[in-house]
Amino acid sequence: MTSKPVLLLALGNESRGDDALGPLLARRLHAWLTSTGRDSAVEIIEEFQLQIEHTLDLKGRDLVLFVDAGEGTRPPFDFFAARAGSTVGYTTHAVAPEALLGLYARVHAAAPPPAFILCLAGEGFELGEPLSAAAAVHLEAGFTFCQGLFDSPSLRSWQASSTERMNAGRTLTG
Repeated sequence: MTSKPVLLLALGNESRGDDALGPLLARRLHAWLTSTGRDSAVEIIEEFQLQIEHTLDLKGRDLVLFVDAGEGTRPPFDFFAARAGSTVGYTTHAVAPEALLGLYARVHAAAPPPAFILCLAGEGFELGEPLSAAAAVHLEAGFTFCQGLFDSPSLRSWQASSTERMNAGRTLTG
């Protein structure tokens, strides 16, 4: 089976308030991609969290987008290139995007595909809480931004979008 060139990995737990941002954005994008005929180039996977097995999903991709909610993220979102890292915690239960890219390089003895992170600003992540009003606004902004990304999904255009966000004054909090 041939992989679609672009992979969107949406992370989050809909039972935890604003942590639902990743899956909610993924569903909106899926509907939009399908209605505009762009779905043949993009595969969307929703998960609670990344696992080491996701290295297999990265194989054969031209671009990867990780989407998640973040506490302390500058509203409405941050968008930046992900760099392969080597940090995997004491457990393999959950993996950061950068660590997954590093694992990919080790497992497949090859460079991982270019990857980006869209981190939507969230406020509340308590079990049983609904999506906050602010997060709903950030979801809409993220959706509009992603429409631009998927209008012409290429490394060059995504790098330009990342640079534009950086020049708009965003600062990353590690």
